[in-house]
Amino acid sequence: MSPDIYLNYLLIAFLTITSPGAAILLAINNAMRMNLRAVLYSTLGNLLGLLLLSTVAMLGVGVMLKTSPLFYHLLKWVGGAYLVYLGIGQIRNDHTHLELQGNTKQKNFHAWDLFRKGFLVAATNPKPILFFTAVFPLFMEQERSAWIQFAIMTGTFLAISFASLMFYGYISTRAKAWFFDPVKLRWFYRISGVAFVMMGIGLAVWG
Repeated sequence: MSPDIYLNYLLIAFLTITSPGAAILLAINNAMRMNLRAVLYSTLGNLLGLLLLSTVAMLGVGVMLKTSPLFYHLLKWVGGAYLVYLGIGQIRNDHTHLELQGNTKQKNFHAWDLFRKGFLVAATNPKPILFFTAVFPLFMEQERSAWIQFAIMTGTFLAISFASLMFYGYISTRAKAWFFDPVKLRWFYRISGVAFVMMGIGLAVWG
């Protein structure tokens, strides 16, 4: 991948991953109710689920990209529209009050149960597979190996996911008052939403 394409992908992946969702709320709950080690176990399960979804998506997309140039251009438009859709959803997002599932500190927990829950949160979430199917083709160059580009984008996505979940877990125990401030969350949604819309339009129209 060329550096400019990779940087564009890096921005979209970062905004997508760091926007509060099911995996992040799970990390926050595990950190607040248990500790960062619990967050690590659930995060590893989440990463395995994401890897599974990205592989399934790439198998289907890879075959179609090789057999139909028209499909490649169609996916670019679909991907751009999906980013605009995500952006509008972010701008309109009113989930500014994050709540924890209980407030009792648990000292004992099972690593496998946390790993399995993290895996299921990722594997049953339609958003990641939509991202992998619709957004990956926006940044893939037809003259380069699809699988190498897939490995780069997936590896980047998993690395950001790991760092993001661990960061949210850490900050939720160290800076709870700041993290749960509705005003700050609302501005985060607006700024990331505008970035999604601009990138979606730009990638769909100009490539």
